Amino acid sequence: MNNAFALPIPSGHGSLEQYIHTVNSIPLLTAEEEHSLAVRQLQGDLEAAKKLILSHLRVVVSIARGYDGYGLNQADLIQEGNIGLMKAVKRYEPNRGARLFSFAVHWIKAEIHEFILRNWRMVRVATTKPQRKLFFNLRSMRKSMNALSPEEAQTIADDLGVKMDEVLEMEQRMTGKDIALLPDNSDREEDSYAPIDWLADTRNEPTQQIAQKARYAMQTEGLQNALAQLDERSRCILESRWLQDGGGLTLHELAAEYGVSAERIRQIEAKAIQKLRGFMSEE
Repeated sequence: MNNAFALPIPSGHGSLEQYIHTVNSIPLLTAEEEHSLAVRQLQGDLEAAKKLILSHLRVVVSIARGYDGYGLNQADLIQEGNIGLMKAVKRYEPNRGARLFSFAVHWIKAEIHEFILRNWRMVRVATTKPQRKLFFNLRSMRKSMNALSPEEAQTIADDLGVKMDEVLEMEQRMTGKDIALLPDNSDREEDSYAPIDWLADTRNEPTQQIAQKARYAMQTEGLQNALAQLDERSRCILESRWLQDGGGLTLHELAAEYGVSAERIRQIEAKAIQKLRGFMSEE
């Protein structure tokens, strides 16, 4: 569907506010207008589908903003939500009585959830449906910002169908904070210590440097050899996404460049990464 027309795209930090301003300025549809467009969309009218999507882009922005705390690029979250919106519009049946807004929320959140779980390395533990539910609901189910008591953790575990240990582990992952290595010199006493005092720097030790350089050369050479075995499009997509200094291109930027959907770019990327792993494991 998204190959047939161009949508406004949040392409980075500098243009995100302009994107939000643009989508918020798109008029909302009345119930009658929405129903009429949805019927036309089911009959293959792409212009009707476009109007339905454009009028609900602000909904995606609102939902995506609720996931700021996961440390991911807001523009990418919005783009993934837009994919969910387009899937919802394609499947929406107006005669069932529900407004498109209510129907689309599930699809938008589902795409954003999948994106977060694929990209946030700290939550690889969230592999089952109950664990995913725990991941996305733990914050709202906490009664305070204090550490969970055993009773509160057990209640959450019972409600979500997971083990109490999983609740406590997820809480630790989501609330863990960095520890400062350097001391606060303003009130440090001579006999006090900071974590930095127990760390040894072995980077300048000659044998460590030689070994590190050898590992880096092997990894770099192996990656370049593996990339060379990919087709040109797959290689360019991976390099544009992950091997650029200062941050790579988003799925939608690459989709616009290659004239395909963001979903297609993601499929090519996933298959290319799988091939890379195979090539590098053979070396």
